[in-house]
Amino acid sequence: MRYWLMKSEPSDVSVDDVAAMPKKTVNWYGVRNFQARNFMKDEMSVGDGVLFYHSSCPEPGVVGIAEVASAPYPDPTQFDRKSPYYDAKSKPEAPRWQHVDVRLVKKTRLLGLPELRTIPELAEMRVLQKGNRLSITPVSAAEWRKITSLLA
Repeated sequence: MRYWLMKSEPSDVSVDDVAAMPKKTVNWYGVRNFQARNFMKDEMSVGDGVLFYHSSCPEPGVVGIAEVASAPYPDPTQFDRKSPYYDAKSKPEAPRWQHVDVRLVKKTRLLGLPELRTIPELAEMRVLQKGNRLSITPVSAAEWRKITSLLA
């Protein structure tokens, strides 16, 4: 089992939005970074743990615990000319962008970025590294245990 931090802008899809969805599940659409796409395509498995993270908002941070709920499959937004995620270079017979479904296990209190930075055990966490802009990053088992213990 692996663990991931997956960022979502709450103005697009918030943890509350996912909690209200059928089966509390959302497809993690719109990822347009090859490294983040490859994490979903090549490394994620159904059942992997996910830290649901709100980004690009007044109070960024972990807001929920989730899990990977599907194998990767083509992101349909890449083919939709009206979508902000449209990719003219991607073709249905050779899609460039994959995504997975993510199921919310539970909404948590906000474990904000400032608080995350104060926890010595998380000093090497990728989301806390200067210049990190990836929307999906791996989380070590030790980081996962520390964060979930703080959210229990």
